[in-house]
Amino acid sequence: MDIEYVNVHGADIAVVSGGKAEITTAQAALDLAMTVRYQAGAERIALDKRVLGEDFFVLSTGAAGEILQKFMNYHVKAAIYGDYSRYTSKPLRDFIYESNQGRDFFFTASREEALERLSAARDSGLRAAPWGAARPSNGFCENPGNAKI
Repeated sequence: MDIEYVNVHGADIAVVSGGKAEITTAQAALDLAMTVRYQAGAERIALDKRVLGEDFFVLSTGAAGEILQKFMNYHVKAAIYGDYSRYTSKPLRDFIYESNQGRDFFFTASREEALERLSAARDSGLRAAPWGAARPSNGFCENPGNAKI
């Protein structure tokens, strides 16, 4: 698996490519997310679909849900790029369509399109609070112990 770091329109993005499936479990996805975050500060990942196991594209296995849930939990945006024309499952096609309507996960035909979608994706609006909890970036939140914010 190869990881290249790029900056597109001010967004740091890790581009993950390779010829074989290496991200086949939620733990492998989490390991990847933490690697790119701590090596380059990237919170956006473009994945060549070949690095995902085929189980990812069979929704009944739950692999896609588990992997994307890890990314969501750790505020990582992801775009998976490649050819999806061979997949005929209506639930998978619907999942791809719905994902592409959101702002966190995208399925694209090319690496370039994945990079553009990720660079244009809005942030979640959350950032780490001084006491370690996430809070809205507008500053409205509970203030435990009257901490200075």
